[in-house]
Amino acid sequence: MAAVQKTEAPKSGFALYSRFALAGAVCCSVTHGALTPVDVVKTRIQLEPAVYNRGLIGGFKQVIQAEGAGALLTGFGPTAAGYFLQGAFKFGGYELFKKLHIDYLGLETASNYRTAVYLGSSALAEFFADIALCPLEATRIRLVSEPTYASGLVSGFSKILSQEGVGAFYAGFGPILFKQVPYTMSKFVVFEKVSESIFNIYPKNTLSDGAQTAVNLSSGLVAGFAAALVSQPADTMLSKINKTPGAPGEGTTSRLIKIGKELGLRGSYTGIGARLFMVGTLTAFQFAIYGDLKKALGATGGVEISK
Repeated sequence: MAAVQKTEAPKSGFALYSRFALAGAVCCSVTHGALTPVDVVKTRIQLEPAVYNRGLIGGFKQVIQAEGAGALLTGFGPTAAGYFLQGAFKFGGYELFKKLHIDYLGLETASNYRTAVYLGSSALAEFFADIALCPLEATRIRLVSEPTYASGLVSGFSKILSQEGVGAFYAGFGPILFKQVPYTMSKFVVFEKVSESIFNIYPKNTLSDGAQTAVNLSSGLVAGFAAALVSQPADTMLSKINKTPGAPGEGTTSRLIKIGKELGLRGSYTGIGARLFMVGTLTAFQFAIYGDLKKALGATGGVEISK
């Protein structure tokens, strides 16, 4: 008599959302970590545009000539650690808040107003993700802008904490929200819309795993370009405010206003070429890795509201 094959029930609750979080943590940590050299050059262009004025490729050559190839990995530790935490909150939180919206609105209403659901879910997820990311991002920028400041993540983090206090880690919290929340909202909405359009032409259930990964890659690339353009001014301000400590008695708001006036609109888009390349590439691979990891982890129980 043939054995009865058991079909595993779809996961739900903590078992499901912890897997979403792990997949998000890995995809963000891997992609941001791999693009650390691009991030180093992009940050240098933003902080010293008069010096690093030869574009992305020229910036690579300048950094290597001045400091050696090893300088391109400056800030790798806080980048990988920070975006591991941020990715867990961002992707796991997005899936969780999307489900909570669906439960509150009902499946039909949520589907009809899915753009609003995507926007609200991604904004909430990113807010909590930024609380986790901000201290490590502040450490990364300090290491990149001042190569002799500390030897790495632990020493840089400890030095900022001991010399400037916890508040220094969150001096850039306003800019990071201003940067990351619109970035994440546009990233998820554009990804959802582009992939939905493709799957309307080529139904998802008729595509191979490789073809589905290709859809995630292409949708992620478009989403990354959109997210980079929306969030570039705040990214430049974040680099500026974390470069050096503020003057005694100078508040974060006054520093941001001063930086904004000094930059102007054109200045706020300094380094946009490097960032378009960086964000487009990492977002494409993030969604591809995230989609494949969800399948590998058996995290297939989420509710879809696309049409």
